[in-house]
Amino acid sequence: MTSPPYRGGPGRARPGRGGPARGRPPRARTGPRNTARDAAERAAGPATFGRDMSDAAPWEQDAAPRRAPAKPSAKSPAKPRSEKPRADARPAARTAPRAPTRSAPEDRPSGRPRRDERPADAEAPPRAPAAPRPPTRRALREATAEALATGVQTLEVTPDEAGMRIDRFLSARFPQLPFTRIQSLVRKGELRVNGKRAKAADRVEPGASVRVPPLSLEARPPAPGSARAEGDLAFLRSLILYEDQDMMVLNKPFGLAVQGGSGTTRHVDGLLEAMRDKDGQKPRLVHRLDKDTAGCLIVAKTRLAAATLAKTFRSRAARKIYWALAAGVPKVRQGRISTYLAKEEIGDADARMRVAKHGDEGASHALTYYAVVDQAGQKLAWLSLKPVTGRTHQLRAHAAHIGHPLVGDPKYFDIENWELPGGLQNRLHLLARRIVIPHPRTAKPIDVTAPLPPHMAQSWNLLGFDAARYDPIVEAPEA
Repeated sequence: MTSPPYRGGPGRARPGRGGPARGRPPRARTGPRNTARDAAERAAGPATFGRDMSDAAPWEQDAAPRRAPAKPSAKSPAKPRSEKPRADARPAARTAPRAPTRSAPEDRPSGRPRRDERPADAEAPPRAPAAPRPPTRRALREATAEALATGVQTLEVTPDEAGMRIDRFLSARFPQLPFTRIQSLVRKGELRVNGKRAKAADRVEPGASVRVPPLSLEARPPAPGSARAEGDLAFLRSLILYEDQDMMVLNKPFGLAVQGGSGTTRHVDGLLEAMRDKDGQKPRLVHRLDKDTAGCLIVAKTRLAAATLAKTFRSRAARKIYWALAAGVPKVRQGRISTYLAKEEIGDADARMRVAKHGDEGASHALTYYAVVDQAGQKLAWLSLKPVTGRTHQLRAHAAHIGHPLVGDPKYFDIENWELPGGLQNRLHLLARRIVIPHPRTAKPIDVTAPLPPHMAQSWNLLGFDAARYDPIVEAPEA
């Protein structure tokens, strides 16, 4: 006969090694009973009445059944439990020492009452202000972004920004600002590093001061499928003069900027967000027109087309013809204007070109052919202009240079005491009339013509000019 397996536990003796019989728990010790306590237990009705469980085996304590205390009988009222300790009672478990009782207010050196003795309406003693934490880089960027539209701002380069390109530095400081806008600021010379004009490849040094012109953050592009996106798409569709799978030509209206700038929230580049395709490709600009210049604007629909068209513009293979209304009539009916142009320092937010000399800082060669198509007496002349180069404000600066600034030009019109004829609007009369450019994929010439904008059409009607008249500029020599 085999012995039953040993199931050990607290208080059990291993069979064959002394102690009580195998498998049996030790018998509880007996001793004198406290009758007063027994009566209290009988009245309370504990599950262990009649037995002292304090020295019982632990498994018996855990396994002892629990039942609700019995209600005291009216015949035998419950007696209070005796406070006298039993002789055979086990010592109580050790507990952590209690914290010393606080002294009374009059006994404390400071005389301050305890928290629980203070009146309910008493004010808490003032705490010393915490030392301000240094601003994090994120907080610095957010604070800088909030100050974009407040005016000219001077930024100091921190040690961890040392060696960054100026455009990357601004992109890190102004993450909400489009990178194309930052590149435009650098290209126009509107940034100053330690008082000098910055170039895109310049790198900043610790402690350098960067002067930034007034800016304004552009609104986020509309969500695809939203009412605003659908409105922008419909507006762009109404401007298309030519379109295929690689490119399109828009009839940019007067007053609509091509790219964002100071205080500009609506522009062609932002509207093109509504024309993203299923792959997320957004049409790309390949050249620019001034905000107040209307007419043909080419947009590439693919990355390859954008690179090809940009190369075409750089190589001057694109032929562009502009129409303008000038003050006075040039004595030479057809001519050539060749100068050097440089940016004039008249302020960060008001760029203006001036005629410079060869070798001047920032001076670039500019070449324009012009012809007089028609005239209204000696007061006004309809000019056809063909720019060979593509400098900023080239046609406007060249027209002013020969003494015949364009009507409605707020920057270059400098004739004193000149009055605008009645019925003509004081708006810039300049139109990108026609563009001929090789197709980016087939190399076949694309020839597109834009109509007169409303204010120029009104002037042509008042002056009796025929928009269908022969344009002699098409016979101008090629560059």
